[in-house]
Amino acid sequence: MKDSWKIYMLAVVSFLVGTSEFLIAGILDKVASDIGVTVAAAGQLITAFSIAFAFGTPIIMALTAKMDRKKLLLASLGVFVAGNLVAVLASDFLSLLGARIVMALGTGVFIVVSLTVAAKLAAPGKQASAIATLVMGFSFALIVGVPIGRVVASAFDWTMNFAGIGILGLIGMAAIYRLIPGSEGEPPVPIREQLALLRQPRIAVSLAVTFLWIAGYSVAYTYISPFLLTISGLSEQWVSGGLFAFGIASLIGSKLGGFGTDKWGVKRTLLGGMALHGIALLLLTLFAQSAILVLPILMLWAFAAWSSGPTQQYYLMTLTPGASGIMLSLNSSVLQIGMAAGAGVGGVIVESASLSSVSWLGAVGVALAALTAVASFRLTGKKTAALVQPAAAPGAGSAS
Repeated sequence: MKDSWKIYMLAVVSFLVGTSEFLIAGILDKVASDIGVTVAAAGQLITAFSIAFAFGTPIIMALTAKMDRKKLLLASLGVFVAGNLVAVLASDFLSLLGARIVMALGTGVFIVVSLTVAAKLAAPGKQASAIATLVMGFSFALIVGVPIGRVVASAFDWTMNFAGIGILGLIGMAAIYRLIPGSEGEPPVPIREQLALLRQPRIAVSLAVTFLWIAGYSVAYTYISPFLLTISGLSEQWVSGGLFAFGIASLIGSKLGGFGTDKWGVKRTLLGGMALHGIALLLLTLFAQSAILVLPILMLWAFAAWSSGPTQQYYLMTLTPGASGIMLSLNSSVLQIGMAAGAGVGGVIVESASLSSVSWLGAVGVALAALTAVASFRLTGKKTAALVQPAAAPGAGSAS
């Protein structure tokens, strides 16, 4: 119990690194205008971050497996701060792209290591709650960090966000140095062993659900600020408010996704959430030009999209009870690859078709995810049947 406040401190730093990841979607139009590129090109800053996160994190974690966890926390946060400094000084697209890659490497390693440190700091029997607290801190960036970033970029300059995050990152390093105890590393899990799971069809198909779900989401969310400004005609203040409402709805959806998994099982919760997700994106396409309707639809979209997060994580853990850590690591990488793919495809669509097309294209991606989920449930057979029963999902609510 005496170390529980240290877990919350790590959660605050997780909020900081999460804000740095999600922030760019909220200020994409301003970044594009300032560095002299199209909105579609600026969207690739998200693609680069996600790819670096997805491929760099497991490699670095394997190489530093035996390193003291406290030293690794400090090193990763130092890399993160350096990335933010480069972003502040960036004068062109390529230098900002490099800054995003550096940030991603620091972010990925910090998040993974902080989860293991939080579990060690937790009281016996409270490890899951400690991990949920860290995840909540990271997720809270979507609720508060992105809209605040939009306000700062509107009032001052978008680079002020990265300057502020860099300074707060240095304070976070000082706090970790003074307050977090050192701890030994862990036996490394070779990349080859991690990737071996992908040779199992039911694992590969289940991870494909994550890829398609988040890609469908990312196609639209990457360009949400220019979409609301240009297509919906919202003012700067309404866009900031809309992003805040989006974040709140995301949190509620994540919590109710865990509750639904407990009560109705994985199959109903996952497919129901994805159906609502696709419908919300289609409604966004149909009513994008209605300033009155677009914000409620935006909240419905956020609620439905993030209801699938804890459910999918729990489902993957049940497929590999003896290797749940490796599975969640793979899922994290696939999720980032999906975000990169969605941002990349969205950029192509914005350039070749129109900005208004990203919402219905996102709905197509989510529909494919739902169909893939059905195929996954059929592959897992009896295990899936058990998951449909409410009693089969203990603790799913804490996976959000």
